[in-house]
Amino acid sequence: MSNSDNNRREKKKILHVVEAFGGGVYTFLVALANASCQEYDVTILYGVRNQTPENIEKDFDERVHLIKAKHFTRKISPTKDLLSLFEIRKTIKKLKPEIVHLHSSKSGLLGRIGINCEKRRVFYTPHGYSFLKEDDSRVKREIYYFLERVGALANCKTIAVSKGEYDVARIISKNCTYVNNGIELPKEKLSMHPEINTENPVFVTLGRISYQKNPSLFNDIAKAFPDFKFIWIGDGDLRDELTSENIEITGWANHNDALDYLMKGDIFLLPSLWEGLPISLLEAMYLGKICIVSNIIGNKDVIKTATNGFIASNFSDYVNIINDIIKGNYKITDITKNAYNDILSEYNTDVMTSKYLDIYRY
Repeated sequence: MSNSDNNRREKKKILHVVEAFGGGVYTFLVALANASCQEYDVTILYGVRNQTPENIEKDFDERVHLIKAKHFTRKISPTKDLLSLFEIRKTIKKLKPEIVHLHSSKSGLLGRIGINCEKRRVFYTPHGYSFLKEDDSRVKREIYYFLERVGALANCKTIAVSKGEYDVARIISKNCTYVNNGIELPKEKLSMHPEINTENPVFVTLGRISYQKNPSLFNDIAKAFPDFKFIWIGDGDLRDELTSENIEITGWANHNDALDYLMKGDIFLLPSLWEGLPISLLEAMYLGKICIVSNIIGNKDVIKTATNGFIASNFSDYVNIINDIIKGNYKITDITKNAYNDILSEYNTDVMTSKYLDIYRY
């Protein structure tokens, strides 16, 4: 038997289960899987969404095994959810992984119900709890919260993606910790950022045009500054809410193209209603953008007003902050430099994956 066969046989197996395989969760798993496949035999059982990129194989190390699930669905469907549960159990029976890592609420619940958590180590990362979604009714959110409490009865450790999400996780289960999300840094780190135009800034945001991302507020801010250009990188069901004439919608873009669009901006807006810890914010910080974000879990864990960006609680806050920036009332170079250094020291995939690997090992 060859050395490579011996090495493969000696590796412990990790199975990642993810229904919401798109957006920030996708970027997160690309980084984590690629970093861990040197030490572990890594498989991802995934569902497809509109945001799931095409040809995903090109983003993953060739040693990462990808299995497309047949029945994973975003909406609650008793039939498909039961079939998904059986599919998870079948995959585990076939692969016999020592470690299973569940991602997002749907996979987290089905996995914790369907897996014998006493026989293997099981982890769950919410990536933004479903019961915090403000586009669902109070009854639905209470049901989601109840289901999270049921899932927490399993012998499964929750790994939150931010300190804020961890604080929520501790209410549900004491068996939890957190690892801050991070972005992958290029091999050659940026030595300098493009000059920020504060007199005639271009505003950008990145993500699905959905209720979560608060397109109505983005539109109101654009209307308040009709002489400036606003760019929404992405697409979605609520694109009709972006009616201001100074807004450009790029449509869906792959990751590299999205970053190219992001580079064209000066001020990054993220008026989301809820988040885990948004990858798009971290990318904007690394690229030297002025970041103005909503006062929610995830955003406020990273951004400190007038230190590395700005927190806004309402429409008036956004307008006032933007006007102060245009008037030159802040040392923008210091703020963007602090944000960039925060990414280098904490919010990057080298730090993130190292902490996850430590958790997997112990």
